[in-house]
Amino acid sequence: MESQRTIRRKVSIEGVGLHSGEPVTLTLSPAASDTGILFRAADGTLIPANTDHVVNFHFATTLGAFGVRVRTVEHLMAAAHGLGIDNLLVDVSAGELPAMDGSAKGFVEMLERAGRVSLPAPRKALMIDEPIRVEDGDRFIQVVPSDTFRISYTLDHNHPVIGLQVASLEITETTFVDEVAPARTYGFLRDVGAMRRNGLARGGSLDNAIVVGKRSVLNDSLRFADEFVRHKILDLVGDLFLLGRPLVGHVVARNAGHALNYQILVAIQKAMTADRRRARMRAVTPLALTAMAPAFESACPVAPGTAAR
Repeated sequence: MESQRTIRRKVSIEGVGLHSGEPVTLTLSPAASDTGILFRAADGTLIPANTDHVVNFHFATTLGAFGVRVRTVEHLMAAAHGLGIDNLLVDVSAGELPAMDGSAKGFVEMLERAGRVSLPAPRKALMIDEPIRVEDGDRFIQVVPSDTFRISYTLDHNHPVIGLQVASLEITETTFVDEVAPARTYGFLRDVGAMRRNGLARGGSLDNAIVVGKRSVLNDSLRFADEFVRHKILDLVGDLFLLGRPLVGHVVARNAGHALNYQILVAIQKAMTADRRRARMRAVTPLALTAMAPAFESACPVAPGTAAR
């Protein structure tokens, strides 16, 4: 059985929040077995990276506790998931993680620079046994049983630069680092003004996002011909790690975003809870009946040779 892992040494980086535009220092430190990914805000508030602490998923995934929030965690979460880092203490000096270059590539480089070490506890994968699906109109995410972690994603957008993009990748460390992590977030030039008035994209630039104009991207080039759908896969890898365990299953998605990503997390957790409840019932019922038998027999004696009714 695989062991849990954390990083070997502390690493830090400085940057700017994509939406807030605020300068931020991010520090990653080793953490003990079964800690999970744990954020520590500037005031010391600890925020576990799990579904229960998702407080907003509008344009990014935001975690919170006790009124304190940390925004845009999905790219770091994707890097940890892709590199098999189970336990990590994440110190953030502001309310949002740094944008880096708009992808998970910088976070991967941080984690690789920190090194990795195994911990004395088993890694517990989350196996999908039955199909689970959430949908919103023609947008959906479905997870079906599989022996590996695979994501098949369809992005169908009416903008001529994007159009129809389809990708299907088994998510291993190699495929994540080479084929997913470098894919950058994107936005439309027509939306920039409205987003900034609403407190979004204030730190966005051609250095940390793909900006889509009327007929082309404003950046020099794309890293992949289908970079847009690959970034959707990246976000999904990150959001799925909020389950707290690596997923084993085939995730099929169409035009989903952080809101649907959150809905599938909730649906998976409900299914897990139901499975545990059924397992407890199977384990407890025979023992309970055995324990009750003497009391039942003394309360309802049966004469020798008489069948009980």
